[in-house]
Amino acid sequence: MVVQADLTDDEVDRIFRALADATRRDIVRRTLGGEASVSELASEYQMSFAAVQKHVAVLEGAGLVTKHPHGRERKVRGNPEAIRRAQALLDRYEQIWRTRIDKLDALLASDD
Repeated sequence: MVVQADLTDDEVDRIFRALADATRRDIVRRTLGGEASVSELASEYQMSFAAVQKHVAVLEGAGLVTKHPHGRERKVRGNPEAIRRAQALLDRYEQIWRTRIDKLDALLASDD
C-alpha cells in the first residue's frame, strides 16, 4: 500500500533522508522561526562553514529550506509547506495503523 500525500517517492526519500540528521533538523527548526545567513547558522555548530553549507544544500534539495541572496550573504529560510506535506504523509500512515488496531480490537472483543 503506497501512502504519499502528494509527494513522489523521490521527494519522500529526500525529505526523510534530510531529516535523519540532527544538525539538519536543527537548521530547519531555526529557519522556520526566521531566516538566517549560512554564517549565522554555522556559528552555532562545531563544524566548518563548508560542512554547514553542505547540510543546507541537502535541505534545499529536499525542499525543506530555500536560499536567497541578501546583499553579500545568502539567507536561508525554512519551508513550512514542505513540513506540512511530510506531516500529512505521516498522518496517513498513522491512520492506516489506527484502522488496523481498531480492527484488531474489534476482533479480540468478538472472541469474548
